[in-house]
Amino acid sequence: MSVSERLWNATEERRARTELQSGENFPVASRLLPARHRAHLLNVYGYARLVDDIGDEAPPGERAGLLDLVERDLDRVYAGERPELPVLRDLAATIVARRIPAEPFRRLIQANRQDQEVTRYATFDDLLGYCALSADPVGHIVLHVFGAATPDRLRLSDRVCSALQIIEHCQDVGEDHRNGRVYLPADDLRRFGCTEDDLTAPATPTRLRGVVALQAERARRMLDEGAELTGGLRGFARMAVAGYVAGGLAALDALERAAYDVLPGPPRPRKVRLLAEWSRTMGRRRAA
Repeated sequence: MSVSERLWNATEERRARTELQSGENFPVASRLLPARHRAHLLNVYGYARLVDDIGDEAPPGERAGLLDLVERDLDRVYAGERPELPVLRDLAATIVARRIPAEPFRRLIQANRQDQEVTRYATFDDLLGYCALSADPVGHIVLHVFGAATPDRLRLSDRVCSALQIIEHCQDVGEDHRNGRVYLPADDLRRFGCTEDDLTAPATPTRLRGVVALQAERARRMLDEGAELTGGLRGFARMAVAGYVAGGLAALDALERAAYDVLPGPPRPRKVRLLAEWSRTMGRRRAA
C-alpha cells in the first residue's frame, strides 16, 4: 500500500471515529450547541486528530511524508482547489464558512513535525513553546468558528489551551514515555531527584508525583488567568469555551484526588465535577 493510500484509509477511519465520538466528547462538541457549530467543531477536531495520529501512530519512516501530504491538501484548500482527503474536504467547508486563516492549521502540522525530532524539554518555558504549536492554535480556530477572534481573546485563549495541554501531559506521563517522549521539564525532574527509571514504575514514586503536582499547579494558574476569556464572550461561544475550561479544572481535580499517581493510567474526572465546573465557569464575569 502506498503512503497516499495509507493516508486516505486513515482519513476515512478518522472520520468514522469522529462521528462515533461526537456524542461523547463534551469539550469538542457539546450536544447543547446548535448543529452548525457542532459540525464545524467536529471538522476541526477531525483534522487535529488526523495530524496527531500521523505523528503518533503512523510508521515512523512514513510520518514526514504523510504530514507533507496533509499540508499539500491544506494548500489546495486555501488555493480554492478541491482537497483529496475526506477530512480536508470537511474542513474546507468550515474554513470557507468561518474565514479561518491557514496559520493555526499549519502550526498543528509543525508541532507534529517537532514531535519526530524533539522528545525532551529542558525547561517549562521550552514546553510552553511547544504548546504554542500543539495547543494554542486550536483555541484560535475555535474563536474563529464563533466569530470571536480578537487579539485580547486570542491571548487569553493561549493561556487556557497551553494549560489544557500541560494537564494532558500530566495525565499521560506513562504513555508518553512508552512512546519515547517526556514532556515533564528536565530541570524539574532533576530538582526533585527523578530518573528515567521512575517513569516506568508500576506506581508513581513520591518524587515524580511532586513533579506532576508542580506542572498541575502551573496549569491551574494559567487556567485561572485565561478563564477571564469566558466573561468576554456571549452565547454559544461562551458555552463552548466554558466547557474547555471546565474540562481542565475537572481533570485537575481528578489528578489531585489520585494524589498524582498517574503511571497506572490517567485519573478520570467525575462527570458531576465537570458539570459543576462548567456551571461555575459560565457564571464568571469579565474582570474590571
